[in-house]
Amino acid sequence: MDATATVTPFSTLIRIASHEQHTEAETSTFMSDLLGGRLGVDAYTRYTEQLWFVYRALEEGAQTLRDDPVAGPFIQPELMRSAELERDLLHLRGPGWREGLEPLPATAAYAARVAECARTWPAGYVAHHYTRYLGDLSGGQIIRDKAEKTWGFERKGDGVRFYVFEEIANPAAFKRGYRELLDAVNADDLEKQRIVEECKRAFALNTAVFRELGEVFPLSA
Repeated sequence: MDATATVTPFSTLIRIASHEQHTEAETSTFMSDLLGGRLGVDAYTRYTEQLWFVYRALEEGAQTLRDDPVAGPFIQPELMRSAELERDLLHLRGPGWREGLEPLPATAAYAARVAECARTWPAGYVAHHYTRYLGDLSGGQIIRDKAEKTWGFERKGDGVRFYVFEEIANPAAFKRGYRELLDAVNADDLEKQRIVEECKRAFALNTAVFRELGEVFPLSA
């Protein structure tokens, strides 16, 4: 970090600055209904489909950023989720799971923004990487637990593979290490502020996906 860097660790700044957007995403009507067991497995399946489009953009972008001085340190193979999502979709939709698979408009916009950052702005890509993968390691485990109990998936089995990080033995230690990478990110204070703003944008894009899913699966009761 340069001499002008703030005393507050960047990982703390980014968490505090995006707290409001994070809470809005977590407490969306769709996610509340899903976690409350008020929606069927078809809603969970549709949500998993949307995740696949976002993670495909994230992980295709990762291939080109491995040697980037800003984003490169964050590209860690144990985080990659596309293969697990595809196993889940095979279980949920069957062998022809790709047939007719379309992103919702909000999902398409989200994936496009991730891909754009990967191509043109590695620091912006870090914001999307952070909001997704650290969320998966944390709140994602609540979704896995609910899905297993609500729809009878085998514990950590097909249908919830996305939430199972088999190569991360100690998630708490891994998250500490990830935050240390954020604190040491190769960016000046102005660029860090832009990363924070992109992090907020990432949560807003995610919330828009939840909003559209809520329109597809409104509760009739």
